[in-house]
Amino acid sequence: MMRKSIIALGTLLALTMAAGSAMAAERKSVEEVNKHMQALSGQQVELRGEVTKVNNGIMRRNFIHIKDGTGSGNSSSLIVTSKDTAEIGQKIKVIGTVKLGTDFGMGYTYPLLVENSTITVE
Repeated sequence: MMRKSIIALGTLLALTMAAGSAMAAERKSVEEVNKHMQALSGQQVELRGEVTKVNNGIMRRNFIHIKDGTGSGNSSSLIVTSKDTAEIGQKIKVIGTVKLGTDFGMGYTYPLLVENSTITVE
């Protein structure tokens, strides 16, 4: 009886660990998210970068622009939305969900956002 309980507990622990790792955000560069946005749509990603622009309190969220030194032109920055905020020049870690084709109306259209992000100042 004890052996069956230990095996069941081990199986439960293995399943829990597998589920946790499957839900973990995959670390990406700004360039990778821009380049592979179709494949990443709906997935959670982790980014690190420097804040270049902040627009707080728009449609109950903050819009934060980041760069990490990868990419060029349009693929060198990303916009993340969050309840959290940061200041220009800060280095931050972002975990959020890649979202394509967001149209908030009134001219606010974004082909790519990293939404519902948590932000940690590093």
